[in-house]
Amino acid sequence: MRGLNSVHASHADSFSDREVKVRHAAYGNEAGVLTDIYLEQTNIVIWRRQLSQSLKNSVANFLQSNPNFQASMSVTPQSAFTAMRDALGDPRQIELCQNIGELVAIFCRLFEVRYVGLRLTALDRAMCPKFHVDHVPCRLITTFQGAATEWLPHQSVNRKKLGVGSRGEPDHKSGLYQNQRDIQQLNCGDIALLKGELWQGNQNAGLVHRSPTLPTAERRLLLTLDFSD
Repeated sequence: MRGLNSVHASHADSFSDREVKVRHAAYGNEAGVLTDIYLEQTNIVIWRRQLSQSLKNSVANFLQSNPNFQASMSVTPQSAFTAMRDALGDPRQIELCQNIGELVAIFCRLFEVRYVGLRLTALDRAMCPKFHVDHVPCRLITTFQGAATEWLPHQSVNRKKLGVGSRGEPDHKSGLYQNQRDIQQLNCGDIALLKGELWQGNQNAGLVHRSPTLPTAERRLLLTLDFSD
């Protein structure tokens, strides 16, 4: 596996707007599929993962008692379990702490890094409601409860309509995509690696995604992992 230095974008890299990039999604039912993030034509990898019923139940109970929970920290595979146990402050959340610790270890091993930036957030609304790209090399994202992240296949996106290019229009009116059926969505429990704009050679091809709209009174528990500064 290649390390962090190999995925950062070089400032010498430049691509004209006329260059056509091909990008695909990779899917799998085992963690090994995550290595496909290193394939040039892959800009999202999805590990189809099922959460245990016990984990679902404990997360639901936690969110009932902690509807506004937020935690952000830098951790190692060795410190992640204890850090999450202390942050959650609930001895019943051992399975959630173990699950997150395993994901930290996978992320660090995959990218050969020691530290990871971890954010665990309870949400009752869309955190990033408009489609956008992340200006990072790569981000791991998973939802432990609630609706999961929405994304657009690369070939379905008119990138000129991202950000200010939308001229303030909502996504469904801006021309960013042509058909509602273009919108894809992760399942709760899925582990996804989203290749961003700062992955070397991926400029103008970062995965376009957004937070889902949540039904009234629904809570979402979202985990993201990033390269730590």
